Amino acid sequence: MSAQDRLTDALYGLGWGTVKKLPEPVAARLGRTIADAAWKQRGKGVQRLESNYARVVPDAGPERLAELSRAGMRSYLRYWMESFRLPAWSKERIQAGFEAKDLHHLTEGMAAGKGVILALPHLANWDLAGAWVTTKLGIPFTTVAERLKPETLYDRFVAYREGLGMEVLPHSGGTAFGTLARRLRDGGLVCLVADRDLSASGVEVDFFGDTARMPAGPALLAQQTGALLLPVTLWYDDSPVMRGRVHPPVQVPGSGTRAERTSVMTQALADAFATGIADHPEDWHMLQRLWLADLDPEKGRP
Repeated sequence: MSAQDRLTDALYGLGWGTVKKLPEPVAARLGRTIADAAWKQRGKGVQRLESNYARVVPDAGPERLAELSRAGMRSYLRYWMESFRLPAWSKERIQAGFEAKDLHHLTEGMAAGKGVILALPHLANWDLAGAWVTTKLGIPFTTVAERLKPETLYDRFVAYREGLGMEVLPHSGGTAFGTLARRLRDGGLVCLVADRDLSASGVEVDFFGDTARMPAGPALLAQQTGALLLPVTLWYDDSPVMRGRVHPPVQVPGSGTRAERTSVMTQALADAFATGIADHPEDWHMLQRLWLADLDPEKGRP
């Protein structure tokens, strides 16, 4: 392991070991302080966040974009402060920490026994939403995690999420899809963060007026297993309670090839994500390149 990897792992370990012991108001203030300091430095992540917001809010001038990126960094650090502290939260605190609109789409889908896929963008705190599902609703679920470097950091994230009641599969390795399909056929729940493609098989979608690539997995799983595909969007307000909405199901088209059906369904997911992101752009934690034109201006490809 390189010195940089050891430092990265140590910093995350410090976060989980120290921040979770802080009183909640102190952790919240610490998060805002770190966010403001990072925002003032205007590193690559902040610049990319601001560039992405410029696509989401195309009529925003420089001052508005600066306000959004500062609010975005505060939201991003709120996510981290909450995530570091989640393992120490009581069940009551988790249950009180999230409120969901139109939850009947999920509960009725689970009651039907055919499995449900929840697909989310990088909005607010998807880990808190997951912990709420396992704790408040009592529904276990399976998810997929990107393999991080160093390996010890990936192991920390897996242990953290498994401690919240999630089954975590590695994104790489080729076996995740089959396991997810089995869970769905057994009537289970699968949750996937699905606004950024991590493979070579993503689907091109129109997203805020330009082309991006999103994962095909949610649509393919729904077609193959008959599970219900539900977009979910999350957001913060000025309270300690995170908010969310379960959107209506994405239907499998009645005709077309598998690729054509997958394209239509992934576009429907992108449209639902765009609705939530447009309403709360500061809670979209996308500090990476997403649109094809940003990935490679000449070829429009990664």
